[in-house]
Amino acid sequence: MLRTSLAAYARSAAAARTSAPLSLRCLSSAPAVSSFGPVSGEAEPRFLEMVKLNFDKCRNVARVDKDMFEMIKSCNSMLRVNFPLRRDNGSIEIISGYRAQHKHHRLPVKGGIRYADEVDLQEVEALASLMTYKCAVVDVPYGGAKGGVKINPKHYSTHEIEMVTRRYTAELYKYGFIGPGVDVPAPDMNTGPREMSWIKDTYTMLYGMSDISASACVTGKPLSQGGIAGRTEATGLGVFYTVKYFLTDKRVQELTGLSADIKGKTVVVQGFGNVGSYASKFFHEAGAKVLAIVEYDCTLVNPAGIDIPALFAWKAEKGTVAGFPGAEFWTGAKLKEGLEIACDILIPAAMEKQITKDNAPRIKTKVIAEGANGPVTPMAEEIMAKNGTLVIPDILCNAGGVTVSYFEWLKNLQHVRFGRMTKKWEEKQKEFILRQFEAIGGAKITDEDRKLFTAGPTERDIVFSGLEDTMKSSTDQIVKVAHERGCSYRIAAFVIAIEKIAAVYKDAGITF
Repeated sequence: MLRTSLAAYARSAAAARTSAPLSLRCLSSAPAVSSFGPVSGEAEPRFLEMVKLNFDKCRNVARVDKDMFEMIKSCNSMLRVNFPLRRDNGSIEIISGYRAQHKHHRLPVKGGIRYADEVDLQEVEALASLMTYKCAVVDVPYGGAKGGVKINPKHYSTHEIEMVTRRYTAELYKYGFIGPGVDVPAPDMNTGPREMSWIKDTYTMLYGMSDISASACVTGKPLSQGGIAGRTEATGLGVFYTVKYFLTDKRVQELTGLSADIKGKTVVVQGFGNVGSYASKFFHEAGAKVLAIVEYDCTLVNPAGIDIPALFAWKAEKGTVAGFPGAEFWTGAKLKEGLEIACDILIPAAMEKQITKDNAPRIKTKVIAEGANGPVTPMAEEIMAKNGTLVIPDILCNAGGVTVSYFEWLKNLQHVRFGRMTKKWEEKQKEFILRQFEAIGGAKITDEDRKLFTAGPTERDIVFSGLEDTMKSSTDQIVKVAHERGCSYRIAAFVIAIEKIAAVYKDAGITF
């Protein structure tokens, strides 16, 4: 049934691409009439089916033969484990953990670990496949992976979460699903530097005592454990850079009616976790107006713009955005209406399937930047395309995290902080140049200006520079391919990924 539906969708999408004007074809690869049938009467596909559906839309766009296409689509390895946890009250609970390795065309594979009640094998397979395509899009030499533990961390003590994390790490190693050259996890939903530190410590103490690069078994670690400056902000900053350079394209400006300048743009963000909070921060600093923050338990709204630094301080003190005095407070039935506030840029940065066929007709934005994985369903994207909304796909937009994770992995393998070998040399070169200008021009540079000009780059400076360059070049490439081949930006991103992966297999060979 699903295969028939996908084939019908691919045929109708191909017909739409070849017959529609370029400006419309670039908005969506979907046909004018919904290929899903009556939208009101058909259920949304599951998350994994969503990913495969988007992948299959590329059949007539990607320049890859059928057999290679099917090989890239399949998932290579999946792991499901169950292990006991003795809780603080003495009771024993069985915990389920998962890990999927989608493609091994490049090693190690890479992908986050999430802790959530919704985690299952289907979800991690979907996320692992997105990681494969994401890494290819931004030219990070990894295969894709993803993992998760089926718990709600709010219901467990810190000690219990630590025990779960350490046992999960041992299970991953037992079955060959972790190691600096094999599989390198990272933070995801409800995990962060703390959990990554426990993973690194467990791996190193149990298995990596004789491996000098053992700390590269996981990324997203605290600086004290071999982490890298700028990793915490990386995904949110990557969202900002992607939107920034997306809007510089003249064709995008014509389709959206938006200028290239971020200043003055109105923004709505769903989720004030790691991704959404830092995306909000960077847009706010660039002069954008954040109209609303949509959280799982409340929505904050301020038509004049939310004071993001004040909201950061509030959440740091209270542990929640609820009760923040600088915005109107929506709960209950109005909670998710924040997504429907008219704005220039909407950033869903929470979970998958947040914008569906049900609320898509009420979405009033010009650009959606997918900070989360799979927040827009195929049905919803088709509906919004007809209304002129452009979607920047997740496999580009939230790739800042894996990009900086790659930098951290390199740092761990090289055993030296970025900039340590060259910072003073660069400062001396700049000081020499400045003195020459002063001698020629006869003007004296102030001490403040001299310090700004001659300062060598910190590790954070180098990381942000590398991230910006990566997001700019990847965004430019996707926009170019979308307009050249007459497809949506999502399909263009998938096509680029598929063709890059196919090239690796073709050059290396696919049989042993």
